[in-house]
Amino acid sequence: MSEKNKNKKKLTKLEKWFRTMRRIHKYLLLPFLPYKKYGHIERFNDRAYIIVGNHMSVLDVIPAAMATDKPIHYMAKKELFEKGISKWFTAKCECIPVSRDGTDVRAMMTAIKYLKNGENICIFPEGTRNKTDELFLPFKSGAAALSIRTKTPIIPMVQVNKIKVFKKSHVFYGEPFEFSDYYDKKLTPEDIAVCDEILMEKFVELYGKLEKLLGNKKKK
Repeated sequence: MSEKNKNKKKLTKLEKWFRTMRRIHKYLLLPFLPYKKYGHIERFNDRAYIIVGNHMSVLDVIPAAMATDKPIHYMAKKELFEKGISKWFTAKCECIPVSRDGTDVRAMMTAIKYLKNGENICIFPEGTRNKTDELFLPFKSGAAALSIRTKTPIIPMVQVNKIKVFKKSHVFYGEPFEFSDYYDKKLTPEDIAVCDEILMEKFVELYGKLEKLLGNKKKK
């Protein structure tokens, strides 16, 4: 056996699964579910991240997975773990079951374990798909608190239209940011509320940038 093969890292089952999914996406799904990336389009592979996105459809897992070459543990509502294809998918992706109110302590502890192990987490803080005319649904607490607790940067990911068959979607990946001013402090509910508001403001800002980009493209 060559020295190169000896030093080659053996992939875990989860890494193999995500590699397979990304190949399926590239060669089979992308022509039917097209989307364009804006902002920070390079893959985030250097450390653990919390990918936080707005929620428009079940297909939102795709642009989240394309933010990195590493596996992602999606935080998903408990109902998806009960039966059918969603039960199979959540098991294969090693998703984290969480209650809709965002106060699931076990889910938080599992996410902390993954992040401290250098793995990625994905959270959709709206808690459910946005089927309203509002820009975003109110955010559930969790993403900011998890970021602070583990000192992990957040990657904000915003879509202006949901992924549909043969209709191009547009996704903006923001630069990673941290709530470093709150590190090593005893957080109050008011602190968490302020950080959740900061996160919401980041999303509104990115949404505006993406709409501006798309508006300029239409004028050309």
